Amino acid sequence: MELGIFQVADTTQVKHLMRILIAPNSFKNCLGARAVGEAIARGFRAARPETITDIIPMSDGGDGLVEVLANSLAAERIETVTRDALGRKLKADWLLTGEFAVIEMALASGLARLRGPEEYRPLVTTTAGTGLLIRAALDRGCRYIVIGLGGSATVDAGCGMATALGVRLLAARDQPLPEGGGALFDLARIETGAADQRLKGARFTCLIDVQNPLLGPSGAARVFAPQKGATPDEVERLEANLAHWATIVQRDLGADVAAMPGGGAAGGLGAGCVAFLGAALESGAAWVARQSRLAEAMLQADLVITGEGRLDEQTAFGKVPAFVARLAQTLGKPVVALGGSVAAGLDLQKIGITCCMAVTPPGTPLATALCEAENNLARTAAKLIMDT
Repeated sequence: MELGIFQVADTTQVKHLMRILIAPNSFKNCLGARAVGEAIARGFRAARPETITDIIPMSDGGDGLVEVLANSLAAERIETVTRDALGRKLKADWLLTGEFAVIEMALASGLARLRGPEEYRPLVTTTAGTGLLIRAALDRGCRYIVIGLGGSATVDAGCGMATALGVRLLAARDQPLPEGGGALFDLARIETGAADQRLKGARFTCLIDVQNPLLGPSGAARVFAPQKGATPDEVERLEANLAHWATIVQRDLGADVAAMPGGGAAGGLGAGCVAFLGAALESGAAWVARQSRLAEAMLQADLVITGEGRLDEQTAFGKVPAFVARLAQTLGKPVVALGGSVAAGLDLQKIGITCCMAVTPPGTPLATALCEAENNLARTAAKLIMDT
């Protein structure tokens, strides 16, 4: 039986038995993933009260990871004093269960913790606050630490994190290297003798949402640094600095990180975690999906809804909607993606997304769109189900 844009295999009393799985990412700087899911479910129920909705909030390792996993892991939230990307004290939560920890780097070193674009300064921002959260997890006896990479304000290749964990990054004449990606070209050598010895007994997994390498046209500087406030000249300076850093890392640590997929995540923190922590890089969406048992819930659904703040060409590369859609495709489930906005002409059918829908009315000012996002999500969901 065809219901508008999707197919349902069971034709018996579809209206009364329709089960919809809602598995969205957060709408960045607007709504958390659970709030997005609840707004969509509200719209479905308002239009058709008999609809059954299941909500599984998702994350790709960036903003919202701790919020998404707090319930599914039944973990304790630990509040720790750390530093933001400009070095100011703040408090950030991370998750603890037994010897297992989940850290969201964006809660310490993310753009969202700064006070606005006027503070986006990628030459000086640092991941030191992320290192302090790792140290706090080690203090609590954690031996397996998962770090979500994404939403960073930094392009320092994890050097601030490493310094906070006791690694010595030295410029000429054994002077400590200043913080920030702007100083990396002055790196002369790396010493690990004073590094926190507990790192050797810990295992690290870093969750990434992109496959971009550290260097080159699709690398950390040229693709992502402009989003963090870098001018064209600063982008080229950061590219040269990261290349120099990678050369020193290979010489002093024996790690070849220049071209590895995902090394460019979080301003090179992906490469930094491999070099300094011996970390493994893994798809954030896939890891979160396993913890949340997404596939099991999807098997019971007639329709899958996913989404993120903006749907565009980048959506297909490691983002939550792409992962959800590909999984649904393997299970024969139709998928609709909702976004605050949708790039013109976007077609994601090749990854399993039948339809992309913008929830914000055309011409809406950004401030208004952010304030009305919940109602717009509910309105769009109601229209979607009534049109089927």
